[in-house]
Amino acid sequence: SDLLLASPEAHVVATPAGADHVEVAYAALSEGRNDAAVAQLRASHLAANGDPAALINLGTAYARMGRNEEAQVAFRSAMASDVRYDLQLADGSWMDSRRAARRAAESLDRGTALAMR
Repeated sequence: SDLLLASPEAHVVATPAGADHVEVAYAALSEGRNDAAVAQLRASHLAANGDPAALINLGTAYARMGRNEEAQVAFRSAMASDVRYDLQLADGSWMDSRRAARRAAESLDRGTALAMR
């Protein structure tokens, strides 16, 4: 599946094309409602089932809230997921979801953010 990515606050935000945005908390993240995003993502089956977009969004929400350890767990889960697909980066290039999750985790370690759209 192709993904559409946004970069509010220059963090990674992903949504599978044609998917229910509520499931991956795209609207909540785009509006900066990080608590709502975490609640939606934890209630969703997608993150628990290893969906990379849901896990990356969960990590992004945690990172924005300063919950970096939980963010890293989510990013690492996305890296380890059996599910993988391409994400579109802000510069228009495409990146495998595992690689994007790794870069998000590395960016968190450096205190910077990977800009995606």
